[in-house]
Amino acid sequence: MIADFIKRRILRRRDTSTTPTPQPHPTRERRALAPVTSRDVADIAALRIHPQGPWRERARTARGIGRLAAITVWVPLSVGFEAVLLLVPGTAKIRWTRFVWGGLCFLLSMNIRVIGRRAGSVGGARARARGERPVIYVSNHSSWLDVPVLGTVLPSNFVAKGDIEKWPIMGLVSRIGRTIFVSRQRSTTGRERDEMMDRLIGGDNLVLFPEGTSSDGSRVLPFMSAFFAIAKLPRIPRGRENTPEAEAMRQHPPGMTPLIQPVSVVYDRLEGVPVNRARRPVFAWYGDMELGPHVWQLVKWRSMRATVMLHPALDPDDFPSRKALAQAAWRAVSQGAAELRQNAEQDPAACEYACRPLGGLLPQDLHTP
Repeated sequence: MIADFIKRRILRRRDTSTTPTPQPHPTRERRALAPVTSRDVADIAALRIHPQGPWRERARTARGIGRLAAITVWVPLSVGFEAVLLLVPGTAKIRWTRFVWGGLCFLLSMNIRVIGRRAGSVGGARARARGERPVIYVSNHSSWLDVPVLGTVLPSNFVAKGDIEKWPIMGLVSRIGRTIFVSRQRSTTGRERDEMMDRLIGGDNLVLFPEGTSSDGSRVLPFMSAFFAIAKLPRIPRGRENTPEAEAMRQHPPGMTPLIQPVSVVYDRLEGVPVNRARRPVFAWYGDMELGPHVWQLVKWRSMRATVMLHPALDPDDFPSRKALAQAAWRAVSQGAAELRQNAEQDPAACEYACRPLGGLLPQDLHTP
């Protein structure tokens, strides 16, 4: 018996000595060979939880092609009709813009859950005549998906960087949707600020991304206080009452200081499964990622969900400076996003409404005069 035990130990050592050395994962090799200036799009095959086969991959490819074809048809038709509505007074163009973004989310199979109540109404000249203050929604920014998601929920216009105007589909929808494009150059700051102020006074609400760029979705970057300059206009110093800057400040109507509503956006479901840190790159589009490959990988997924948390609105007059206002807004957005990333079950009473992105009116809109 002892001899058999010794023999088995010797044979086991021989087997282990001939065991091949573990090789690194192929994805690590690809990352090592990739240039430093590029950022890879999330690998879908490594994130799936269901058994895969050739037919499943073909089905996903067919799904992606079908969605891109539907989007190619939907965007020109809807944008063409919206161009006609720009000539019609009233809030029809604002409501139709939400329908356009909602249709895009529907084609992407993006469900939208809304928590909290929105400040303000659909807007328009009548709202300003009633004395309703404009609203600036400030949100975290982790993906190009933030635009159609927030465009479905919030009746507003976006303030975006000038590069988006050149994008194939998003640029066309943004231009017709009266997006304000900013170049972030000092020479055009005054003109862009005046345009935003004219929009707010004329009845529009605005959406800002104060981070100044998109992130990987794992945290909220600090807010840049310069984005809050339009909400927190400085006082006219003594001795400068006759300067052009002072004249521009006097044109700011009393009582029209916009409210600031912080908004947290988190993508928390992917094909019905909670999104963890490993799956978050599916949605995140940041850095030097190319838009085309990211869109192509995204349209292959069966379903997605975004949760939009609307926080209580902030009054700029309650803060001593725009830096204090930016810090308070960042704190609300950051805490809300961290809560949503934990995938904790929300109190049903806190979910005022959950909407399938059909572009329809939210319940709050039904009671808006």
